Amino acid sequence: MPFYPAAQQRPSPYFNERPAGETVSLLVIHNISLPPGYFGGDYISQLFQGTLMLSAHPAFAALEGLKVSAHACIKRNGDIIQYVDFNQRAWHAGVSVWQGRSNCNDFSIGVELEGTDSLSYTHQQYAALKQLTLFLQSQFPEISLGRIVGHSDIAFGRKTDPGTAFDWSRFRQSIHTYKDDPTWF
Repeated sequence: MPFYPAAQQRPSPYFNERPAGETVSLLVIHNISLPPGYFGGDYISQLFQGTLMLSAHPAFAALEGLKVSAHACIKRNGDIIQYVDFNQRAWHAGVSVWQGRSNCNDFSIGVELEGTDSLSYTHQQYAALKQLTLFLQSQFPEISLGRIVGHSDIAFGRKTDPGTAFDWSRFRQSIHTYKDDPTWF
């Protein structure tokens, strides 16, 4: 299935086809806030849809000409917005390497969490990420727990997200425990 049924669909023009025969096998977790440290509003969607007015905030000047997208973004309240069909190649990872393979966009799905490296993510975001991850694993069985990484893991030294605020133990435990008790979180 190319779209997550629980997500609001806001198509991005920033995607292309995956290489022929490529299998989706990696989930990359990112964070984003626009402007930095600001939550709410529509700036993230505007960036991913190519409609961000650079004059809306001084920090946006650095984004001029940037063409970037993610497959989905989870807002602070747990709402999910999907920008790119999961079967397509979103432009989220940039220069990246995972287990000796470069160009992670070719074989990964990118999910943004509205947040920063150092501010705790919300319970609603963890719950939404859990449900989205379980859905993705049902559609792309190559995405095992060991193949869920942060942007910092594939762009080491260049990126730091999702940062020290992301509780990997909590997230992985919620996915693992689900197999025994689907109501746990």
